[in-house]
Amino acid sequence: MVSKKHEQKSESKKEESFVIPHLVPEDQKSSILEPSTIHSQVGATTTNPIHENASMGAATSMEAKIQKKKPSKFVKPVLISLFALLAIVLLVGGVFAFTLGLPGYKLLNQANALRPRVDALQAAVNTQDISVIKAELQRLKTDVASLNTSMSSLSWAESLPLVGAYIVDAKSAVSASLLGMESGELLINTIEPYADLIGLKGGAGASSGAENANNRLEFLVKTASEIGPKFAEVSDKAQEARALLQKIDPNRYPEEFRGIRIREQMTEYLALADEATGMLATSKPLVQMAPYFLGVEKPIRYLVVFQNDNELRPTGGFLSAYSILEVTNGKVKPVVSSDIYILDGKYTPSIAAPEVFRNYLRGIYAANNRFRLRDMNWNPDFKMSMDMFVAESTKAGLSGYDGIVVVDTQALYYLLDVIGNVGVPGFGNFNTTNDPRCECPQFIYALQSYTSEEGAVVWSENEPGKIVSAPKNFGKNRKDILGELMNSVLANTLGQPKEKMSDLAQAAWKSVLGKHVQLYMVDQKAQEAVEAFNLAGRIREFEGDYLHINDANLGGRKSNLYVTSEVTQDYKIVNGKIEKTVSITYTNPRKQDPSTATVILNSVLPNWTRVYVPKGSTLVNTTGFENTEEPYEELGKTVFAGGFLLRPEGTRTVTITYTLPFVPSSNLPLLIQKQGGPAGPFYTINSGRLPVEFELTSDKELTINLSR
Repeated sequence: MVSKKHEQKSESKKEESFVIPHLVPEDQKSSILEPSTIHSQVGATTTNPIHENASMGAATSMEAKIQKKKPSKFVKPVLISLFALLAIVLLVGGVFAFTLGLPGYKLLNQANALRPRVDALQAAVNTQDISVIKAELQRLKTDVASLNTSMSSLSWAESLPLVGAYIVDAKSAVSASLLGMESGELLINTIEPYADLIGLKGGAGASSGAENANNRLEFLVKTASEIGPKFAEVSDKAQEARALLQKIDPNRYPEEFRGIRIREQMTEYLALADEATGMLATSKPLVQMAPYFLGVEKPIRYLVVFQNDNELRPTGGFLSAYSILEVTNGKVKPVVSSDIYILDGKYTPSIAAPEVFRNYLRGIYAANNRFRLRDMNWNPDFKMSMDMFVAESTKAGLSGYDGIVVVDTQALYYLLDVIGNVGVPGFGNFNTTNDPRCECPQFIYALQSYTSEEGAVVWSENEPGKIVSAPKNFGKNRKDILGELMNSVLANTLGQPKEKMSDLAQAAWKSVLGKHVQLYMVDQKAQEAVEAFNLAGRIREFEGDYLHINDANLGGRKSNLYVTSEVTQDYKIVNGKIEKTVSITYTNPRKQDPSTATVILNSVLPNWTRVYVPKGSTLVNTTGFENTEEPYEELGKTVFAGGFLLRPEGTRTVTITYTLPFVPSSNLPLLIQKQGGPAGPFYTINSGRLPVEFELTSDKELTINLSR
């Protein structure tokens, strides 16, 4: 959740090493290259919960993030794929080297010799110089191609029992590596003319000559039609690589060798490579539709809605202010902006709301329990929520747009953190420095001082749409500050110099991955494109275990600003069935704001939690809820739901135990989907001796080994 001040429970993530096992007789070790250790962020695992708010922590932690320069996110997915694939090659090389003697030893030497090339490529990416990256990638590709040729000497052994499977895996890994590098080369050649647009240096084709983001966007628009066909080939090669990787079964490898968690690391590398290649493979429809999204074919209008994740709702936050922007050939023009309450005043409620609204939100819902526009993002599936919102808001006069873009305070934070100070005429300056009044970024407190104040809007129970009383900042000021801030941030973003392009690209990338930006398109083909790239906030179908935890603040204040959460998943086999326990611990470490405070942000949080699990799961037991609902089915899942009050300086743990509708097997695919808006919880998964730990910053697929 944006702008909370989190304490970081561990100083840093521990870096793990992947070492090629010494499967070599003592008398031959001198002739073998020394095994290498692959250190990278890709292979790192977190051993302690990190409660750094990816949304917005204290100013000091954010400054540290800014100072840590990272490679361009447009290149890094390819690099991650290469690291993962090459790690597999080295591991498998050790296995068949032991079983097949001299030919295997030679191949192991050849594989180990790739290490300097991998290091050189990583260093090249860090320079962000596209010409250097191209050169190092070509050298690495040449060496991997040589390794691939040498492997033909072991083709005869593919049919051998036990050993043959490892050789087939090795060949698949090397072939996938080559395809990955070919995909990387094509990607670099495709983006080279836009190198300076995304913050890269060098490259013969980097010739836009543009000096700010707006000029670069114009250059992109002029050549957008050329990108689609080129990117299609990138996508196709990535898909081929992905198919090869999916043939490799990490469960045929030993769990551990000389202290190295071989199976676990191999599973992790495969998952990362699958994610990287999958991202490239699914991006083709989005890139092909780029001219449409940029208004090249005809002007396109977007309804941009501000979603306040400090007051968390199912799609990521409370629907607040909105603007309509028109995009023509990449140029953005504001059309109108307003406040959701103003729109709600023109709407006559007609759709029945869930009973939980009457019990928790109360107020106007106690007298007339029908959806208001501001609460129509109740469905965790963003498209389903927007389907309702579009149909009903039209009745209140809101129409004439081609798509909806929701952004939250985290997305604003990422941009402001790059831009610096942004001035809004009539309202002052906005930035991400820490404000001691809330221990949160300055712009958060400034927004809240305008848009929320003790004494919320009181609506007439007998006359729908009539306001009995409201804070002094309600209405015109409330509308102006949010609309003007969004317009100012957009104008400042487009005017940034080329030196900040890389940081802006990273800000956009993090916003997309973390669901801080979500899209809904009226055009069916455009909607399919954003869904393919996981930009549409859909609840996905999945063959295997599934988990989506969805929280909603039904109290009206901004307590989510300070709340953190941790999730533990425990698997065990009970009476031949998979029994799973999910424990969610919510913590609000901050004191309650006094009633005399100018702006009240923290108070009792009435939270309604819905846990989406595989359809057919059976509830065994639940604790921690003060009110519960009978399990039901929705969006193709079984749902366990309940509510509770979380008080300031309080902690609440909700535990749900249930059986999965699957026959136990050694491999259980798991998809965890992140809720839009806030930073995801810290997860711990226990399925055996070694826990898996991570912070959920985007949707995550992994494989659970139940055979331990």
